[in-house]
Amino acid sequence: MSWAIVRVRGSVNVMPKIKKTMSIMRLNNVNHCVIVPENDVYKGMLNIIKDYVTWGEVDVDTTQLMLESSGKTSGNKSYTKTELKESSFKTIKALAKSITEGKTVMRDVPALKPLFRLHPPRKGYEGIKRSFKEGGALGYRGDKINTLIRRMQYAKA
Repeated sequence: MSWAIVRVRGSVNVMPKIKKTMSIMRLNNVNHCVIVPENDVYKGMLNIIKDYVTWGEVDVDTTQLMLESSGKTSGNKSYTKTELKESSFKTIKALAKSITEGKTVMRDVPALKPLFRLHPPRKGYEGIKRSFKEGGALGYRGDKINTLIRRMQYAKA
């Protein structure tokens, strides 16, 4: 499985250790999203930045939607089928399935930037200072991350 991690809070008055961890994960701005495999290294990093991000298990349909609408190449152009030919995948759905199952890491896909720039969610976050269990937007949210990401897409979501 893979996790989708979305940065919710900004960078004012953030401790240097947290700021460094977020830059390692490429979460430099609010509403940036990365998809990472579920392993102990990322669990430790999420434990450090848990008060600034939200995360959960991403499904294949949401990953495909993000690749089609928010996937970018190095020239900040949309990721299309011509760039897909450089990789070993035939379709974007096959790439999305491989990323979601944790078989492929996004940084290993040629010509694809390893992060997604998303819009703010429709109807806003639930509250950026409380955890998801307390009715806020921070921390682990399981498979409900897919509904949040769909609210952050302005394509046909």
